Amino acid sequence: MANPTAAMIVIGDEILSGRTRDSNLHYLAKQLALVGIDLQESRIVLDVSNDIIDATNALRSRYTYVFTSGGIGPTHDDITADSIAAAFEVSIDVRADARAILATNYKDPDKELTQARLRMARIPDGATLIDNPVSRAPGFSVENVHVMAGVPAVFEAMLDGLLPKLGAGKRVLSHTVHTNMKEGDIANPLGAIARENPDVSIGSYPYYKDGTFGCNLVVRSTEQNRLDEVAAQIEAAIQKLGE
Repeated sequence: MANPTAAMIVIGDEILSGRTRDSNLHYLAKQLALVGIDLQESRIVLDVSNDIIDATNALRSRYTYVFTSGGIGPTHDDITADSIAAAFEVSIDVRADARAILATNYKDPDKELTQARLRMARIPDGATLIDNPVSRAPGFSVENVHVMAGVPAVFEAMLDGLLPKLGAGKRVLSHTVHTNMKEGDIANPLGAIARENPDVSIGSYPYYKDGTFGCNLVVRSTEQNRLDEVAAQIEAAIQKLGE
């Protein structure tokens, strides 16, 4: 059986303006690989409702899971929750359980839970809350779409609690073969090995270090024996080229 698939939507003007460097996609990719969920696509969109809606609807019908980060805070540009509700054509409002969770942050919630802060308790109808052990404001899941905060520490904590609840697959294993050869030198035999082993992923990642070119050839598979076999073929091809 094939592994579940996933996509990510990174939401925020600050990412596309270059003001903020995204790390959530990197973290998500690593964690999904550990549990056998194949991340196959990512999109970065502005804080524009139609863009969020379009990306959500395009990806949720294509992949097993969609994960989003960003846009669920208390300010005017935090429009992700409303956009997800619109994508699923459901209502959204402050929900009692989400409000109760937020209230635990304040000594006097009747005064301190302002309208702005209550925006973080607005949850689409039918959604399930995602726990936030860092700052308490919850994320939420609607069907196969999982909506989380953009702050890396919060996103990571939310994801760590969410993943054990999702269906997973076989962990993807990897092995890296290092070579000082340039990509052009190894391209032909590497291509032949890839064609002969379509069930195994082979990636070539060139580098330039200390005035020298080289590349890291990364083999990925859910089966250890296939990983070892293909890695051995690549090492043999490199050795033959060096003779």
